[in-house]
Amino acid sequence: MSVTTVNAQPPAVPKQAAGRPEAGVGWLRARNIAIGLIIPLTILLFWQLASQRGWVSPIFLPLPSTTLFSFFDMVNRQSFHIDFLASISIVTQSFIYGSVLGIGLGIAAGLSQTVERIFGPTLDGIRHIPGIAWLPLIVLWVGIGPAAKIVVITKTVFFPVFLNTLQGIRGVEKNYIELAKVLTLTRWQLVRKVILPSAMPSILVGVRYGASLAWALVVVAEGLSGMEGVGYLIFRAQSLLMTDQLLVCMVVIGVVGFLIDRSMALLQRHLLRWKQGFDG
Repeated sequence: MSVTTVNAQPPAVPKQAAGRPEAGVGWLRARNIAIGLIIPLTILLFWQLASQRGWVSPIFLPLPSTTLFSFFDMVNRQSFHIDFLASISIVTQSFIYGSVLGIGLGIAAGLSQTVERIFGPTLDGIRHIPGIAWLPLIVLWVGIGPAAKIVVITKTVFFPVFLNTLQGIRGVEKNYIELAKVLTLTRWQLVRKVILPSAMPSILVGVRYGASLAWALVVVAEGLSGMEGVGYLIFRAQSLLMTDQLLVCMVVIGVVGFLIDRSMALLQRHLLRWKQGFDG
């Protein structure tokens, strides 16, 4: 019996067809951006009409052009730079402290039931008291300066990082642990090469959420107990009926919060690039 081998080659793809996917992706991206702008533009249009036709007093809702002028005026002031950097400094320090403590204790509790039994009940009780509720007490202890806000925000960042780290360590596949034992890995090698990489997606979710919480809470903390920072500016503008400046501060807070979240998403993608199918 003779066997005839047929070499089937895929048909050549026309050059024009090869270029269509890129054009399709570009069009889809532009369409998604346009759809996403529908609500903001509608709000802006209603804002303009409400202010221009006197539906709302300019004291409570100034014209968009007035707010835009105030934006450029504020962001060019040195005093605004000082307040903005003060907020960034507090958030950065609190985020670092909360993340380091959360990851460290989360790993320890995940690896040791003794550590979890020692710290678990106390942390579970503290966790249910909102961070902002601690602020008056902390101010009594350390004063109205940055230290009080750092302590409160560190506590707020700590818990999502700690809980996600603990969950990530506990959720490591048992098959990986058994394979590590077969390969006779030391405990340190097991933690470094198996447990931490497996738990990393969960850890980074906690870190990303903690970063967003830190920026949100600093605004409230500065407004309630502070003489500087973006939070102080927004509460000051409210008390003086400077609605245009209040809106500017809100825009700044929203933009910075968005950038923080996007930065954390990029960090996730970078550290989890080995994980196929990850979508930050």
